[in-house]
Amino acid sequence: MKNSLIIIPVLITVLMIPSLLLAVETAPRISDREIVERLTRLEEGQKHLRSEMNSRFQAIDKRFDIIQWMLGLFITIALVILGFVLRMQWQMQRRQTRMETSLETYKDELAFLKGLIEKLLPPKGAL
Repeated sequence: MKNSLIIIPVLITVLMIPSLLLAVETAPRISDREIVERLTRLEEGQKHLRSEMNSRFQAIDKRFDIIQWMLGLFITIALVILGFVLRMQWQMQRRQTRMETSLETYKDELAFLKGLIEKLLPPKGAL
């Protein structure tokens, strides 16, 4: 039994090694001229890719310029609206303080007039 456990893996290994050796394919010989031609084609392809990438980056830069311009315009409009609202609030506050001052003056005058009227009226039991 022990012998069969050892023999089976050895037999499988011996049968597999020749098939693995046949799976390796030898590469054909390439001349120096073919290597140079392929390298030049690769370099031309890289130049083309670089020019295409540059054009894409320029398009992206233009879009970012437009976005930057729009953002600046939006911020400017927001600041103008904020300034308008703050100015309106300041004017309302100023009017309110003027109104409070005038009402306080009217209150004092009314209190003075009320005091005069009470002094000029005869006492309650006199008439």
